[in-house]
Amino acid sequence: MTNPLDSLIELTRALGEPQNDYVIIGEGNTSLRLDEDSFLVKASGHGMHGIGADGFVAMRIKPMLALLDKPPATLSEEKAITNSAAIRQHAALPPNALGGTEGGLSPSVEASFHAMLLHECGLRYIGHTHPVAINQILCSEYGPDFAFQRRFPDEVVLCGPQSALVPYADPGLPLALAIREKTREYMSAYGEAPKLILLENHGMIALGETPAEILNITAMAVKAARIFLGALMTGKPTHLPEEEAWHIYRRPDEIYRRQRFVAN
Repeated sequence: MTNPLDSLIELTRALGEPQNDYVIIGEGNTSLRLDEDSFLVKASGHGMHGIGADGFVAMRIKPMLALLDKPPATLSEEKAITNSAAIRQHAALPPNALGGTEGGLSPSVEASFHAMLLHECGLRYIGHTHPVAINQILCSEYGPDFAFQRRFPDEVVLCGPQSALVPYADPGLPLALAIREKTREYMSAYGEAPKLILLENHGMIALGETPAEILNITAMAVKAARIFLGALMTGKPTHLPEEEAWHIYRRPDEIYRRQRFVAN
């Protein structure tokens, strides 16, 4: 049986490929839910391109959820709680890849939102990146237009009929709390988790069941951003009516295609 870490390494490296222009240097992070109690997340200070087994930390989920429910008074206390949630050695990690602070690794500062999304949305993989095309929009006044409107059918099929849009918040616990609020609003309104979360002045988060789904959502979101930017140059972009977007999203043939894309 393939170690689950191998799939996360492959996903992270693919998102980090320089030609994609999704991340540079130490930007971005990924995670994988191992079971109800633990997950793997990229370690702080590691680039996604060419990352290896020594670039991930195994963590317990419950302490991270408790961190959001009762935020500590200081950053040092927050860091201590986060580091204490790291697992020094986990069956998913090879023997020579010691996780946690004892292994010389610190979890990503954004580990809290990974724990929360994996738990509340019930999905297995998360890919968080900062694509240039996406941020050109999210660093402008057009963020809501891009998040809440869809412009072509395959954007709907892979990225969902709408995205959750999160106002800018300081990376770390403030961002995790803001993401939780907007994700819960989306799930309450539509009865399912968003596939794409957009972070104003920051980047994007793809949520899925497989590495293929994360890669497909990310690629399609970036294509949609490029189309939107191109349309802005010709005038005001048009968009699909909201009811048409939901119609496409719920069509049986498109559901079948979406399920195929998850597996491949």
